[in-house]
Amino acid sequence: MADAATRDPEILTHSRFAVSKGLVTIGIATVALFIVCAVFASSSVSPTSLTNMLQIASVLAVAGLGQMLVVQQGGIDLSVAGAMSLTIVTVTHLPDQDNAKLLSAVLLAIVFALIAGLVNGVLIGGLGLNAIIATLGTNALLYGVDLAISGGRPRITTSELQAITGGSLGPVPNAAFFALLALILVTVLVRRTVPGRRFEVIGANPRAARAVGLRVRVHQGGAYVWAQLLYCGAGLMLAGITAQPSAFSGDSFLLISVAVVVLGGTSLLGGRGYPLATVVAAIFLEQLTQFVFALGVSTAIQTIVQAAALAVGVSLYTVDWRAVWNRITGNRRRSPVPA
Repeated sequence: MADAATRDPEILTHSRFAVSKGLVTIGIATVALFIVCAVFASSSVSPTSLTNMLQIASVLAVAGLGQMLVVQQGGIDLSVAGAMSLTIVTVTHLPDQDNAKLLSAVLLAIVFALIAGLVNGVLIGGLGLNAIIATLGTNALLYGVDLAISGGRPRITTSELQAITGGSLGPVPNAAFFALLALILVTVLVRRTVPGRRFEVIGANPRAARAVGLRVRVHQGGAYVWAQLLYCGAGLMLAGITAQPSAFSGDSFLLISVAVVVLGGTSLLGGRGYPLATVVAAIFLEQLTQFVFALGVSTAIQTIVQAAALAVGVSLYTVDWRAVWNRITGNRRRSPVPA
């Protein structure tokens, strides 16, 4: 039996390796972006700017990997903002700068993530509710707990968490290593294990998977649990990177967590996911934001740029541009006239 990658139209194969079209596309776009930044806004590629960009891109990459797992099952998770914000509040307010209380706060944040993931999984995978409505409700619940703990006020991060996730090893921030670890775990679990392959099959065709006896609801619900754990990890990273994070720090990751998944080539209809391309897309999007910021553009325009990137990503992988071009130019293929 031929390898699955060789039958996937989104995979470019060559001899002994296979590369997704999404990875090629976003890779070329990222290289081109860095060249443009160096020419028109050199401050955006300075060592300090690159370090700051890589820290936030790492947080986005981890959150994007969680969103990717949900999208692979044909869903979307709008509770990412509340999940990250609740994690940040938990590990900053409960320790209150006391390193001895940090571990218990982290464990509590993981418990919150598991509960939120189970709630989403039961509502969507078990009861079959709409993913947007269910995750919006969960997001409101998470923010309710967030406000109950914080009262909406920020708190200073503990020195230990700041050293672990906000520190650096030479020129490379520690956050990049955590993102690399998340990338390896997701890639291995999804691509190299039997449950992971079943997970992709179910996302591509739930009816066929159910017909052959696969546990469709379990895998669909499990995607939201794993996603919440990754959001929790992203929140821990952001809490250490930011000295005094707000109780609503996760809001800025809602739209872009979906954007990096789409720019990485993962279909919103579900199926095969591309972890490496998603991580590269996080670097692209954060560097694009850094470039716009270096040009002195307002925050409102930065949000519009992120939305435009999402729109381009959706159209790039869902629109048949060859058919559109043929329609514009009038170059339509005519069916042969019978004799």
